[in-house]
Amino acid sequence: MRSDLVVVGAGAAGLFAALTAAREGARVTLVSARPLAETASYWAQGGAAAALAVDDSPAIHLEDTLEAGRGLTKRSAAVTLTDEAAARVRELIDLGCQFDADRHGDLALGLEGGHSRRRIIHAGGSATGRRILRALSAAAAEHPLIQILEGERVAGLLEGGGVVLRSGGEPIQAKATLLATGGAAALWSRTTNPPGSFGSGLILARAAGAQLADLEFTQFHPTAVVGLPGREGFLISEAVRGEGATLHDQHGERFVDELKPRDHVSRAIFNLPGQTAQLDMTDVDPERFPNIVEALQQAGLDPTSQRIPVAPASHYVMGGIVTDLDGRALPRLYAVGECACTGLHGANRLASNSLSECFVFGRRAALAALGDAPPTDGPTIEADVQAPSRETREAVWLLAGLERSEEHLTRLLEDPYPLARLVAASALHRHETRGAHGRAEFPDTDPALDAHHTVLDAHTETPRFEAWTDS
Repeated sequence: MRSDLVVVGAGAAGLFAALTAAREGARVTLVSARPLAETASYWAQGGAAAALAVDDSPAIHLEDTLEAGRGLTKRSAAVTLTDEAAARVRELIDLGCQFDADRHGDLALGLEGGHSRRRIIHAGGSATGRRILRALSAAAAEHPLIQILEGERVAGLLEGGGVVLRSGGEPIQAKATLLATGGAAALWSRTTNPPGSFGSGLILARAAGAQLADLEFTQFHPTAVVGLPGREGFLISEAVRGEGATLHDQHGERFVDELKPRDHVSRAIFNLPGQTAQLDMTDVDPERFPNIVEALQQAGLDPTSQRIPVAPASHYVMGGIVTDLDGRALPRLYAVGECACTGLHGANRLASNSLSECFVFGRRAALAALGDAPPTDGPTIEADVQAPSRETREAVWLLAGLERSEEHLTRLLEDPYPLARLVAASALHRHETRGAHGRAEFPDTDPALDAHHTVLDAHTETPRFEAWTDS
C-alpha cells in the first residue's frame, strides 16, 4: 500500500491535517483505533481560542498565553498560534462547522480562565468537540483522496516512511507519518480523558528516536465531578465558570477567583479539607450547556438547583514529542495536537488553546510533510504500545498528583510502565514549583529555570534541561 501521507489518529488534529493534505491533492491514509467521531476530541467541552472580537488582537491573546505558561512558553510557538488561529476558525466554518452565534448572528465568544477577552468559540454550548468532529469526520469520509482505516492500531514505523499495522498485512508506505494520537492524561487513574489517552504516540515516536519533553507538566482540571456513580471524573467545562458559576468550600464560602488559570484553581481546591469543592451553577442559563445539565440530571443531581461536588482530575499533559513549528520530530515523522510538544503551552496550558493548536499546527505539519521525498525501503521500527495497568494508573495518581515529593516520585521510578517512569524522572529533575508542576520540597519558582525544558533523549530515562529560545 502506498500513500503520500499516513495520519495516525482521527481526532481534531488528525482529521484537520488529513483534510489539509487531501485538499492539496495528496493521497492520505487515516488510521484510527476508534470509529470516526469517537476519539478524545469528541468529548471536548471547551472551545477554540482565537482573537476574533473587536476589542481583541493576536498580541493580547499572545500575552495571555505567555502569562499562563509561567515563563516556559516558547514565544515563537505562541506567536504562530495566536497569529493563525482566526484563519483556521474561518476554514473550519468553510468545512461545515457551525459555531454558536449571538442574537445578531455574530459568533458568540465565551470567556475562560486566564483569558482577558472573550475569544472562545463554542458549538452547542459545551458540545464543541462533538460538533467539530462530526463535521470533520463527514468531510474526511466523503473525500476521494482519504482512505480511512477504522479499528486499526499502529505497531511500528517504517524508517523509509510509513507504518505497519498491528493487525498485520502489507506495510503502508508514505512520504511521512503524522502522529495525532492524543495525550497521556489517562496515565492517572482519576482523569477526564478516555482510557485510550495513555501516550501511545509518545511510545511510537520514542522507539523511532524522537525526543520527549516536559512530561512533568500535567494539567489537572479543577472541576471534574466527584462522588457520582457513573459520572466520576465527568468534566464541567471552564466556560460554565466564565458564565458566572462559583466555587464554594465546605462552609459555603467562595475561596478562589474562579477565572484564574487552572493550576491556581486546582491547587486552591486541593488545599481544602477533603480536597473537594462545591460548584454553584444555579445562576447559569442551563440552555447554554445542555449536555452538562442533562448528564448531571441523569446522575441524580440537578445543577439548576443544587451545587455539584467537584475536585481536580488529570486533564492534559503539556509535554510530548518534541517538534519544530511545522510539527517535525524526525525526518519523515511529524506530531501534532496533544501528543506533540512545541513549547506552546509552557508550564500551564491556557484554556482552549489546545483545540486551536490542533488546527494551526495540523495544517502546518500536513503541508510540510508533503514536501518530503517519496518513501524508500527500510526496516520496521517496532514499538511496544500497550496500555498501562490499573495498578500503574493508581500509582501515577498517588505518587505524581498535584503535589509531588521526592519520596513518592522515587517510588514511581520503580513502576514497570516506561512512561510512568519518565513522568517520575522528569518531575524529580525539576526542583521547583511552576505552573502545573508542584514539588513539596521546592514550593517556589526558580527564575534560573525560565525557558528551560526537561528533555528526554531517545533510549535514556535520564532527563536534562535545555533552553528553548527563539534566536
